[in-house]
Amino acid sequence: MAINIVLHEPEIPHNTGAIARSCVLTNSRLHLIKPFGFDLDDKHLKRAGLDYWKYLDLTIYEDLDDFFEKNKDINFYLATTKTNNIYSDVKFKDGDFIFFGKETAGLPEDLIKKYSERAIRIPMIKDLKRSLNLANSCTVILYEALRQLDFMNLI
Repeated sequence: MAINIVLHEPEIPHNTGAIARSCVLTNSRLHLIKPFGFDLDDKHLKRAGLDYWKYLDLTIYEDLDDFFEKNKDINFYLATTKTNNIYSDVKFKDGDFIFFGKETAGLPEDLIKKYSERAIRIPMIKDLKRSLNLANSCTVILYEALRQLDFMNLI
């Protein structure tokens, strides 16, 4: 199996491209939920992902309902700044899904409220009301999950 990265309504093509590249290099799957802030043939998206696109395990969904309809009974986590739960306290399992929201707004509030016990965050100072870049956040949590799983035959 693999870790599954889910991007809900990504807006910036080079972030999605960088995440796609990380997914390829870690045998992770990428799930994209529409709408996107770019076209999938965007030159910035392709440049950030380099020539890795042909190796990417990618699934695209029309919306959150489509995602959950096609992925029933999954274990998932919601990366957000709106929780006290720290990502490194989670015991990740092979096949887990990790959701990340769009760059300007994060994940939908109602999703976070509905699944608050699944919400996780990366610790950072709160005074600035800012957060890490989406691609960086994704990489931090993805590698923690992989570390816990002994890097799943990557080393």
